[in-house]
Amino acid sequence: MITVYGDEKSGNCYKVKLTLRLLNQAYRWRDIDIMAGETKTATFLKKSPQGKLPIIELDDGRVLAESNAIIGYLAEGSGLIPTDEFDKALMYQWLFFEQYTHEPCIAVARFIRLYQNMPIERQAEYDLLHVKGRQVLRLLDEQLANKAFILGEQFSLADIALFAYTHVAHEGGFDITPFENIRQWLSKVEQQPGFVGMQD
Repeated sequence: MITVYGDEKSGNCYKVKLTLRLLNQAYRWRDIDIMAGETKTATFLKKSPQGKLPIIELDDGRVLAESNAIIGYLAEGSGLIPTDEFDKALMYQWLFFEQYTHEPCIAVARFIRLYQNMPIERQAEYDLLHVKGRQVLRLLDEQLANKAFILGEQFSLADIALFAYTHVAHEGGFDITPFENIRQWLSKVEQQPGFVGMQD
């Protein structure tokens, strides 16, 4: 059975949990408190030398890190990955967008506000993240125009990855009320069989 090491408030860790639940795969969850320094212990660093979450550990001891690599491994051969080569490439395009454009704004603003309680020395950074984050949300909203999901009618890993931090964007101070397409899409994701909330 796969063991997941994660933080239940982390969107990156939630991607892994949600993927496993949607695939109806059994797993063990080991909660790791990053704010208490548990990712910096010698025991954890043996498994994850970068000290990052999430990671999964297989029964044979192999360990895989990076949330989008993990969900790609878990979903291989399932309906969460398109069989059409171009559609699969589009899915990866949006996975890269999530990690390099979306997450650095939406997730970091949330971390500053939720985990760090808005330290004054990060206020200017937080304000800039909001400017960039609104642009990112606008791009996502435009992509979802006249579509059920990111790729169109097929629910995929792209939806899981982008849902993880978008659905808690308000915890980073973002208002998604103006983004009707995003709001409708969030509801559709929550209706998927096997869906589970971030801290459920």
